Amino acid sequence: MALKPYILTPMSRQKTLGLGALALLISSLFLTGCSKVSGLGFEEGVSSVNDQSLTLWQGAWIAAGVVGVFTLILIMWPAFFHRLKKDSPEFPKQTQYNIPIEIIYTIIPFIIVAVMFFYTVQKENAITQKSPNVMHQISVVGIQWSWQFGYPEAGENALVTGTPAKPPTLVVPLGERVRYTLTANDVIHGFWIPAFMIQMQALPGVTNHLEFTANKLGEFPGRCNMLCGRAHTQMIFTVKVVTPAEYQTYLETLKGSTV
Repeated sequence: MALKPYILTPMSRQKTLGLGALALLISSLFLTGCSKVSGLGFEEGVSSVNDQSLTLWQGAWIAAGVVGVFTLILIMWPAFFHRLKKDSPEFPKQTQYNIPIEIIYTIIPFIIVAVMFFYTVQKENAITQKSPNVMHQISVVGIQWSWQFGYPEAGENALVTGTPAKPPTLVVPLGERVRYTLTANDVIHGFWIPAFMIQMQALPGVTNHLEFTANKLGEFPGRCNMLCGRAHTQMIFTVKVVTPAEYQTYLETLKGSTV
């Protein structure tokens, strides 16, 4: 038996929108009613960047979840539930368009994008803001296919150069703001520390600056997230966060030496 086509009537359209709005409200209450929203793969308080970007990350997922539930309701309701009505008319009244609904469907996505754009710019400006009171400076050079970290406080020769077979370690102090100077001597590389929720490109012929504070002791993996050549997957490093006293000791070991 061939299925009869179903087209939303004004009454069924109102019911569908009402159910969609109800689903949207329930989803919002459920998501915002939690005492603490999940980090969704990221830990809070690991770095000063996390303090800015984690809420943006959570908000984007919440917005996506609410929109997804609302859209699913709008699709499933007319596609399935109305077909169960045996007393539905043979051929419902045809409506070519509905201007109010089309305006709503245009305005709502615009508002969502505008809100997310606003908060993205706000967080990005806070993350990339330069401070006049940085306590330390470290140079980062991307090379095919590893990294070189320089510590000017310990002298010009205080360099840690890695290889694909022996990835380098970036030692940083706990709770003290560090300015990183990023360059590359061949192709584009991406200086990426996933746990810190931070990434910035290292570009040949261009100097980029990045500042942040590590707020948790431990070791964290670093990666290059730009496809930079044959051994791209081996272009890794480790970020080791130590106490300020241990950091000063580390600088002393680097003075006058090349690692």
